[in-house]
Amino acid sequence: LRLLKIHYAPLNGKYPFLFQFPLLQKLDIYYCGNLKFDLEILAGLPVLEELYCNGNRSLTGNINSLRVLNDTLAKVTIRDCFEVQGNFMDLADFP
Repeated sequence: LRLLKIHYAPLNGKYPFLFQFPLLQKLDIYYCGNLKFDLEILAGLPVLEELYCNGNRSLTGNINSLRVLNDTLAKVTIRDCFEVQGNFMDLADFP
């Protein structure tokens, strides 16, 4: 699996198996307000290149957690995920 899109899914709770695809390159999660996950779980996606999260009120963590993906992550959009902390300037040294 290289691309996973989850849009408006009525998921409620934690689903750690969604973040255990070692070949996943692109992850889109839009408006899954009750899907609980932390940015740290993305370490299970070692070749992730693009991350798009929008309207996920149960997304938590710190932007610094994305540093484990600094060799692969090229595009990040995190919008309307109010529990995420940190500053994108923390990732300024990404390639």
